[in-house]
Amino acid sequence: MAATNKKIVLRNHVTGFPKESDMELVAATGAAPSRVPEGTDGAVLVKNLYLSCDPYMRGRMSSHDGSYVDAFVVGEAITGYGVGKVVDSSHPGFKAGDLVWGMTGWEEYSLIKDPSRALFAIRHPDLPLSYYTGLLGMAGFTAYVGFHEICAPREGERVYVSAASGAVGQLVGQFAKLMGCYVVGSAGSDDKVRLLREKFGFDDAFNYKKESDLSAALKRCFPEGIDIYFENVGGAMLDAVLLNMRVRGRVAACGMISQYNLEHPDPVHNLTAIVTKRLRIEGFIVSDHYARYREYEEKAARYVKEGKIAYVEDVAEGLENAPAALIGLFSGRNVGKQVVVVAREQISK
Repeated sequence: MAATNKKIVLRNHVTGFPKESDMELVAATGAAPSRVPEGTDGAVLVKNLYLSCDPYMRGRMSSHDGSYVDAFVVGEAITGYGVGKVVDSSHPGFKAGDLVWGMTGWEEYSLIKDPSRALFAIRHPDLPLSYYTGLLGMAGFTAYVGFHEICAPREGERVYVSAASGAVGQLVGQFAKLMGCYVVGSAGSDDKVRLLREKFGFDDAFNYKKESDLSAALKRCFPEGIDIYFENVGGAMLDAVLLNMRVRGRVAACGMISQYNLEHPDPVHNLTAIVTKRLRIEGFIVSDHYARYREYEEKAARYVKEGKIAYVEDVAEGLENAPAALIGLFSGRNVGKQVVVVAREQISK
């Protein structure tokens, strides 16, 4: 019997905290595809190998216009970043056997109709391919752009990273250390705090769940204040940080994961600090900066090969476990970059 193309579809749009049951594994009718459909020009058929679970996907699970990308379509495959191998191509820039990363479907095979916009060819297949869901892909480039471009760091500055053990935070902290900065991170468990200190080389770290006063915790870690805050959390954490920023400090607003599942977002009370401390707060979307991705890919690959960057993945095996992996992001269940393995195959180097 011919194999079918299994996929994860959204069953309904979500209000509040998402559940695994908001998604389901289904098998498409008919055999799994092996060719780009006849008459479809400029497309590629990709066999998906690894899928990325990312916090921004929560906004796409709702029907409102709260996200900067389109909502998922109920009954259709969820889409997100992933790594795959080209099976067939009608696009002159791609050929069968090419390894790629970019926007794909949560399914075994995806037809990508505009690959020149959606996909990047992988230039370092000697490194683990799963790294292109994170360190060498969107998450790593997000960390790089947010820290180096938005924050404009200087050697010796004091840097705070929230959600610091996640896909982006772990890299921001290490980029900051490579710049000669003093770096503190926060995370939601003692094991994650140890990871920040012992594996990623943060100067200090704390478990925010054990702190009754976040402002006091930050004052303890930064007695002279914070120059740069890499914002991943929002809410009460942002409020506490504003009180502890130094004059002319910078905040890169990358995400606010504490707010994504709330029907009524938490208020921020200390906004006058933006004026009195002359702060600069800037949000950014990584896709606005992809023209510089190749520069980053080469630099990050060199860092990995030279042992200058440590990287931790949290791996879920099997497409059927993708919903649980995604939902786990919002309770902090993952340690490191959350990856879903769809297929493991030998890749000729």
